Amino acid sequence: MIHIKNIHKAFGDNKVLKGIDLTVKKGNVVVILGPSGSGKTTFLRCLNALETPDQGTISFDDGSLSVDFAQKPNKKTLLALQRKSGMVFQSYNLFPHKTAIDNLMLGPVVVQGKNKAEMRKDALTLLEKVGLADKADLYPFQLSGGQQQRIGIARALAIEPDLLLFDEPTSALDPELVQDVLATMKQLASEGWTMVVVTHEINFARDVADHVVLMEGGYVVEEGSAKQLFEDSEHPRTQAFLQRIDQN
Repeated sequence: MIHIKNIHKAFGDNKVLKGIDLTVKKGNVVVILGPSGSGKTTFLRCLNALETPDQGTISFDDGSLSVDFAQKPNKKTLLALQRKSGMVFQSYNLFPHKTAIDNLMLGPVVVQGKNKAEMRKDALTLLEKVGLADKADLYPFQLSGGQQQRIGIARALAIEPDLLLFDEPTSALDPELVQDVLATMKQLASEGWTMVVVTHEINFARDVADHVVLMEGGYVVEEGSAKQLFEDSEHPRTQAFLQRIDQN
């Protein structure tokens, strides 16, 4: 579905991504693991142009879009890439002055030009999907962290993206709230959504991922099926990383 080739990104003299290649198949869940500072979040943000890579390409199999960052794509091309994906942020990023349902409606109505009344119906359906239909008219401060994150997931779904991107979606949550968010993500995986997930939730990766990537120092160290990385990996960096995670 999506071919990502030779993605580089630097901030000044700090080279964060040093040539990342990845293929994401339609309907698959790709989980990206790695220590802090490995470039995981920067890579995820490059996939929907929240950060613009210095070079590399992102292309879609259906021929709808191909972006060569070495050619300095214009704003229209970057916007087209952004509309391909829905992003779920670590810190929710809900608009505090808007209700749950208004947060869902904003992108489709303002950016995509959808009918407001029809979008309200769709937004209510999405809130029901994530178990929060009764919270439609509440503001973010009236919701728990887990509820805010599920609103964030529903907001990402509202634009009907080809790809869902998750940036450490449970890391800001209290432990008792994590499972509700993971359950929502597992439901989406079972429905065939294409997902790229940056996370430290190893059990989620074991249970749900079709493909697992380990990053370190701006490179892909190893990638393969969950079984390959968690049970059969012979790469010393993968083994060391998993050992550290298991000890925590």
